[in-house]
Amino acid sequence: MSRRAPRRHELDAVVVGAGVVGTAAALGLARAGLQVALVEAREPPRWQADAPDLRVFAVAPDNGALLDRLGAWQPISRARVQPYRAMRVWDAGGGEALVFDADRLGRRELGWIIENRLLVDRLWAAAQQAGVRLHCPDRITGLEQGLDGAGVELESGQRLRTRLVVGADGAGSRVRELVGVETRGRSYGQRGLVAYVEHSLPHQATCWQRFLPGGPLAFLPFAGTPEGRHRSSIVWSLPETEAERLLQVDDARFLAELSRAFDGPLGGLDAVSARAAFPLRRQLARTQLQGRVVLVGDAAHVVHPLAGQGVNLGLRDVAGLLDALRTDAGGDVGAPARLARWHRRRRSDNTVSAHAFDLIDRVYSNEAPLPALLRGHLLGLAGRMPPLTRALWRHAAGMAEGGASGPHRSSSGSTSSG
Repeated sequence: MSRRAPRRHELDAVVVGAGVVGTAAALGLARAGLQVALVEAREPPRWQADAPDLRVFAVAPDNGALLDRLGAWQPISRARVQPYRAMRVWDAGGGEALVFDADRLGRRELGWIIENRLLVDRLWAAAQQAGVRLHCPDRITGLEQGLDGAGVELESGQRLRTRLVVGADGAGSRVRELVGVETRGRSYGQRGLVAYVEHSLPHQATCWQRFLPGGPLAFLPFAGTPEGRHRSSIVWSLPETEAERLLQVDDARFLAELSRAFDGPLGGLDAVSARAAFPLRRQLARTQLQGRVVLVGDAAHVVHPLAGQGVNLGLRDVAGLLDALRTDAGGDVGAPARLARWHRRRRSDNTVSAHAFDLIDRVYSNEAPLPALLRGHLLGLAGRMPPLTRALWRHAAGMAEGGASGPHRSSSGSTSSG
């Protein structure tokens, strides 16, 4: 899309929310030659190498390619990324494991574990360099739409005229509320407990996930400590009362219970960071397109973290939006008819994914005898069918929509897998 100056409107796009998805959207739109503003209530905290963010993401290959396309991959990978080359999923009730292996899938890696704060920090810097106008600290207080544009009112008193509004302001989206889009969903009655742990055996650049009656427990490989100790990030889905209890116990008790739940693939657990927990729920907006407003990321869809797809779905919203604007270059970037095809594709993918994760949680968090007897064997059966394994991985990696294979870089940009 060629760079041009807006005519009747001050801006081409206003993005509300400067998390990973919102900042990537603002950066991508600016790289496409558009005049973009980004509204955020508070400046993101700076990433610090010696204080790992408890919140991490398993970034899929198609989204690694998106970050590369936006010019953000190199600053991120030079700081700290942890590639993972395998995924191993098994059920505590028995049966074989489902294994995804990079060598068998013809990949150098299956994805990367990256801290939320690092992603936001580098995307924020890139957005500033790309000329995105920052309104921070500020909040959206009003939004009105017309046939040819939209007006955005800010808490500071400023009024922005734009052709397109991108709501990327999270699960409690003010943008979604202002345009009257309802949501539906349910609480899982669980919280996701997160922490870093050290372990005696190497993580083998592998994501490990064990299904337990209370919810899945994942160990995600992370960069080793400066002293050479092995470290992983954990995400443990637990009933709310159990999560609260485990937040309160001392480190020794927590590690003992974590060791029993995980059952030892990484040896002894001997250190733990601070712990935190967040509520888990499924929430879907009834539409992601309302006039000149598009909803992306958690503003549109909140899913269970068991498959690590939350931020990946949001970044796919962004990639699809950028592709739609590039394919249909020129004209009014916020025209609803122009965005309709993007909406159909993303709405379908997000809805199917959310309900699929919901079904998996229901089956694998069910203590009834029949599901308990069958589910481990189902994982093993899938693992013995290479075409099915490959199809499952391609969907998780974003290949089902023709996504790119990943950043074009040498492996030296990644941290050690120790």
